Amino acid sequence: MQDMMQGKRIMVIGAGVSGLGAIKICLEEGLEPICSEEGNDIGGLWRYESKVCSVKKHSDFSFTGQWDVVVQAEGKQESYVFDGIMVCSGLFTNPFMPLQKFPGIMRFKGQYIHSWEYKSPEKFQGKKIIVIGIGNSGADLAIELSHVAAQVFLSTRRGAWIWNRVWDYGMPMDTVLFTHFNSLLNKICPEFLINRWAENKLNARFNYEIYGLLPQHRFLTHQATVGDDLPNYIISGRVLMKPNVTKFTETSAIFEDGTEEDVDVVIFATGYTYSFPFLENNSTVLDIQRSMYKFVSLLS
Repeated sequence: MQDMMQGKRIMVIGAGVSGLGAIKICLEEGLEPICSEEGNDIGGLWRYESKVCSVKKHSDFSFTGQWDVVVQAEGKQESYVFDGIMVCSGLFTNPFMPLQKFPGIMRFKGQYIHSWEYKSPEKFQGKKIIVIGIGNSGADLAIELSHVAAQVFLSTRRGAWIWNRVWDYGMPMDTVLFTHFNSLLNKICPEFLINRWAENKLNARFNYEIYGLLPQHRFLTHQATVGDDLPNYIISGRVLMKPNVTKFTETSAIFEDGTEEDVDVVIFATGYTYSFPFLENNSTVLDIQRSMYKFVSLLS
């Protein structure tokens, strides 16, 4: 199979972290990778200047398996033929902003944006800000904005379990948890035992119920949020936890518990949707699992 692929031309879309890794693997397998990057540099996540316009099956695709690719750079379009395509354009390019779930947002006189649009905290000096969503982006935004804002509210529908990057005895969390031994334990131990162990461990550091963060889900049923500093900022009052927003008025947000807070800015940290507009018929994503390449894991 490897001999059959020798010398094949492969289009790698995106020169970020995944794209660079894909190029390396192509070279190791004797392929000829050609990379298209939107920005003017490699390795970055936030540069958007040029693009791949379309990826379509070649006219004799059923015989050759080749693809027609149109690339736009510096205002000019060029066409190429490739033997394979590796899409490494990232998952964080199509913001999801469910405005229909927040009645009154269109009447809100303040500013509302998606976290994708956020660049720096300076222009939010002295503002009352509500961040909606407690994923990694929402937690990071709430912490950073609390240094300049008059008050930051962090709104969540279902709470979240917060992982600390530093584990016991100052060890990095990933090197402690993601090992062959723990992988074996995960297969042997019942799910309820793993949930109980993880939740007890996290509650020993920070009482989730007292501070309004207690999730409605068990630990293994939803992705945890990574945020070393968030519990400290909640305890100090610099970030105030709030339940889900039921509606907005012209100047305030009303929450599920009946409380109302005046706000100047709403930031939706509500995630992203998958989108590959350059693919034929904007092809549907069938598998969103992001396992490590060749199931790589730590040796210990």
